[in-house]
Amino acid sequence: MAENSYDVIVLGSGPGGYVAAIRCAQLGLKTAIVERENLGGICLNWGCIPTKALLRSAEILHYAQHAKDYGLKIAGEIEADLEAVVKRSRGVAKQLNQGVTHLMKKNKITVHMGEGTLTGPTSLTVKGEKGEEKLTAKHVIVATGARARDLPFAKADGERIWTYRHAMTPKEMPKKLLVIGSGAIGIEFASFYNDMGADVTVVEMLDRIVPVEDAEVSAFLEKSLSKQGMTIMTGAGVEDIKTDGKGVKAKIKGKDGKVADHEFSHCIVAIGIMPNTENVGLDKLAEMDRGFIQIDDYGRTKSKGLWAIGDCTPGPWLAHKASHEGVTTAEAIAQELGNKDVHPHPLNRDAIPGCTYCHPQIASVGLTEAKAKEAGHEVKVGMFPFIGNGKAIALGEAEGFTKTVFDAKTGELLGAHMVGAEVTEMIQGYVVGKTLETTEAELMQTVFPHPTISESMHESVLAAYGRAIHI
Repeated sequence: MAENSYDVIVLGSGPGGYVAAIRCAQLGLKTAIVERENLGGICLNWGCIPTKALLRSAEILHYAQHAKDYGLKIAGEIEADLEAVVKRSRGVAKQLNQGVTHLMKKNKITVHMGEGTLTGPTSLTVKGEKGEEKLTAKHVIVATGARARDLPFAKADGERIWTYRHAMTPKEMPKKLLVIGSGAIGIEFASFYNDMGADVTVVEMLDRIVPVEDAEVSAFLEKSLSKQGMTIMTGAGVEDIKTDGKGVKAKIKGKDGKVADHEFSHCIVAIGIMPNTENVGLDKLAEMDRGFIQIDDYGRTKSKGLWAIGDCTPGPWLAHKASHEGVTTAEAIAQELGNKDVHPHPLNRDAIPGCTYCHPQIASVGLTEAKAKEAGHEVKVGMFPFIGNGKAIALGEAEGFTKTVFDAKTGELLGAHMVGAEVTEMIQGYVVGKTLETTEAELMQTVFPHPTISESMHESVLAAYGRAIHI
């Protein structure tokens, strides 16, 4: 049994793990990473990146089918080649997987492929193709991520009941699709398959879809998706599911309390995640809550030398949050090892953006209007519709709005909420503003380029103080 010793070992190579490993290496630490499946983890191989490739194909299909709206004619029938769409998505994932492999080599990070199990706070064994290896380190970072949660009465089989992984590599195109859950994953796949031509029904147990978003965003998105042909059932729940070779039979309890039978060809379960923390050796090494590893602001667990980041720790469960934690933890470790030139900053959870890539897109940061009021703030709220934005109209994307929430007494930007074309690219402007503790004054005095959809951000701020120009 080979023995290897490092300054830092990272268990898991997702967007938290591989970023942490790179930052450790940049800081001069001898670093290793352990991965049981694919470098890049779920996000790169089965999550964030390949789903965006799928959604891009659906977006192009949507535009082609609406070419006449732009004064264009496309000869012949426009149809989707699902196999080719999936092949392109997998190619994108493969390319980025190879990119992470290159980054490991470039930064001289040793990669151990296999199943890692902690044997102590700073030691583990890896079972892989080389047999069993014993690794030791001064510090270990657990970045094992999470997986899709199953229904208590029906597990995903990959045939008729899918998780996000099955939905990314479908064996056939669903004709009538049930999506259970309307968080980011559920709504993105609902949007993709709806654009691809499936008859889509979304069931959400809460009273509105994308429930973590601002209520006005939820209402706008539901109206838009319904207009696109989706069936949206809120305040509803799936009581039971049965499958056979032909499809899915579901008992759905509606908002009125009545249970009705429905039939679908396929079902996607998107009801949340479960942390990958079983069988890792954490039982006596870390404090756990519902399977999630409890950490301090820098990623420390209760055991000296053992750290954790990403989706195996408390939420929000987002790739960019994991990456940021990876850098913070790497710098905290370097500081403990004597590097006085690094000054790690804990994560500001109020400035973590959220993005959902449905059609139309939604993006947000900070407090919703309701949450701001619950927190005791007297608020000023501004909203600007895209119909008043020249670039949005020129693009044929006049559906959407930008909403900003300020503290009425201090002018602090408490939150920003957007729905419409390319808002996932624009939200970062507000994130930078929150990080810099911007007030309405700085945002009002900022020059926004014309013509851009980002001008709606400026107008929204102005609207909060009764100064909007174009509405």
